[in-house]
Amino acid sequence: MRLLCFVVMLTTWVVATTPLSSQDDDVLRWTPSKSLEFNVVQQTAISPDGSRIAYVVRVPLIEGEQSEYLSHIWLVNSDGTGNTQFTRGKISASGPAFSPDGEWLAFTSQRSGAEGDSQGGSRTQVWVISVNGGEAFPVTDAASGAGSYQWSPSGDRIAYLMRDPDTDEEKAQRREKRDPIFVDQNFKYNHIYSVSFDPSSSEPQEATRHTEGEFHVTGFDWSVDGTGFAFSHQADPRLDEGARASDISTVSAGDDMTVTPLVTLGGTDGSPLYSPDGQWLAFTSSGDTPQRVGLGDVYIIPSTGGMPTKLADSHDRSGGLMGWARDGTSVLLSESLGTTRHLTSLPVNGEPLRQLTSGAGVLGSVALASGTDAMAFTWQTTDTPADVYVSSVSSFQPEPVTDLHANVEIPELGKTEVLSWESKDGRFEIEGLLTYPVDYDPDRSYPLILNVHGGPSGVFVQSFTGSASTYNLQYFAQEGYAVLRPNPRGSSGYGRDFRFANVRDWGYGDMDDLMEGVDEVIDMGVAHPDSLLLMGWSYGGYMTSFAVTRTDRFKAASMGAGLPNLVSMVTTTDIGEYLVAHMGGEEFWEDYEGYERHSAMYRIANVTTPTQVIHGENDLRVPFTQGQEFYRALGRLGVPTEMIVLPRTPHGPREPKLQMEVSKVIMNWFDKHLRPTGPRVTTE
Repeated sequence: MRLLCFVVMLTTWVVATTPLSSQDDDVLRWTPSKSLEFNVVQQTAISPDGSRIAYVVRVPLIEGEQSEYLSHIWLVNSDGTGNTQFTRGKISASGPAFSPDGEWLAFTSQRSGAEGDSQGGSRTQVWVISVNGGEAFPVTDAASGAGSYQWSPSGDRIAYLMRDPDTDEEKAQRREKRDPIFVDQNFKYNHIYSVSFDPSSSEPQEATRHTEGEFHVTGFDWSVDGTGFAFSHQADPRLDEGARASDISTVSAGDDMTVTPLVTLGGTDGSPLYSPDGQWLAFTSSGDTPQRVGLGDVYIIPSTGGMPTKLADSHDRSGGLMGWARDGTSVLLSESLGTTRHLTSLPVNGEPLRQLTSGAGVLGSVALASGTDAMAFTWQTTDTPADVYVSSVSSFQPEPVTDLHANVEIPELGKTEVLSWESKDGRFEIEGLLTYPVDYDPDRSYPLILNVHGGPSGVFVQSFTGSASTYNLQYFAQEGYAVLRPNPRGSSGYGRDFRFANVRDWGYGDMDDLMEGVDEVIDMGVAHPDSLLLMGWSYGGYMTSFAVTRTDRFKAASMGAGLPNLVSMVTTTDIGEYLVAHMGGEEFWEDYEGYERHSAMYRIANVTTPTQVIHGENDLRVPFTQGQEFYRALGRLGVPTEMIVLPRTPHGPREPKLQMEVSKVIMNWFDKHLRPTGPRVTTE
């Protein structure tokens, strides 16, 4: 079969190498800019009685010198009528939350002034507006900005997190340029504050502080009677500190800042949520030790203290705790189930997990009504973009309340299907998503791009393939490429054992899972064995760097924010504990051989594959020098390479114009090394 594929591939090359500039401009085609026409729904909120839904829409601004995203809040009735943009202006608004009586809508924004759209303030504040319209007004005046916030049960106060502000002396030092940074010293901690909500006043009320001290609050929940908070906290704000341990405590909602420990299991305890009757507290925990690879089982504990009880295992044992069922008999989770994402329920009596929602797609941005059996959420599939839906929680019957892309012309899609194959070692069944070329002809075979996700605990799910992303899938499909996105061992969505299966095995068992998927697509007759390409970001970039040291099967590769040197990576990244955990918990000086064995830089002499390097200029997660190391080494070896630096960019492009560029430069690199006529000429 593979020999036959080679013969028909010659025809495919002739068809697919037609330059874009020579094609009919009137033909509707997938391009990076076309994908930007599909707006993103970032959040939803639902009124207590379920009658209204607020949601946040993010749009790109790319005219002239602009390259940024703008988010605003829309409001729609639960029957789909009255869909109205509720906030406006040049400054984004997000994080909507209805008041307990449903009459007010709070949100966060950096807007300033009465109009709120003349110029942006430097600090995020909580604003409130009547659901019947009118002017929004600020309710917080947080010196360093308000973080996550929550209405009190009675609606007369709003609590929020604020990072410790700079002192007057620190401000003076900064102005006078005598402000050296002392690394891992002088931490600024998150603490809980609250303000009264007075709709008759357009000025923020004086805030009450509820916690203080050398600990960092990561989340909180009001008690049902409004007299206090349960909150999670860790020793300091560093990301790695959360990998070691965190606890849950309680504190009064008055001015008594006495903290009472509630949960101290020894691992990572977080996400506290009171039951509807206030008698219980649900939370997630890794148990008696931190599990940085990823573990979040669900526990309950009496709200007055006692012995925690672990509930049954969730599907992935890392699901996000969304809330309680209204009758208090179960807690609700949002978690990946293979290539889908759904809402599940864990009964508090210890019975097994139940799946509440269904369908081949991705459910997200879930908001639960507090006063009725209703929820709002987004839903999307591989061939339909996200819209907002409503349903009862107890009986899943989704009804759309928006049609956000009614006016967007959608080109023909390359179809996407779920594949599965057995791992090389026989331990697992591996799943992946195969996107076919647009105008796929089953009598031909095509170039195949192997796209590796990040994480490694990321997961490819059945989300809309036309959406804008770092890798614009339908853009590649439009130009004659098939794209395979596998979920190898280490991915989320397949259980704890699967997620932990690549510990001390990076680049070996997981790469075998990937290559078995490639061979599956070749055996299907879709991909040609001599036209394979490889790309991935973050951990996907790691796998790209490592794969080209193990095989020469790829005609070209593109490493995005990759980490080819785990020795230098572990002491420069901001999540060193995460990497150490994946190396079995041993530091590199305790296991030089292990770190080197899993690092592409120590195998660099094996590389012959032309490999492109893309990296963000301001990346702290995978420091810029990781990409630079690989690029310089390839150049010194004489391996074809190029390096593209994305200015102003952290761990992945944030600006829409730069995001569009990534897929285009990868396309040109692949064309250059695959197609006999050389790189195509793009019209964008």
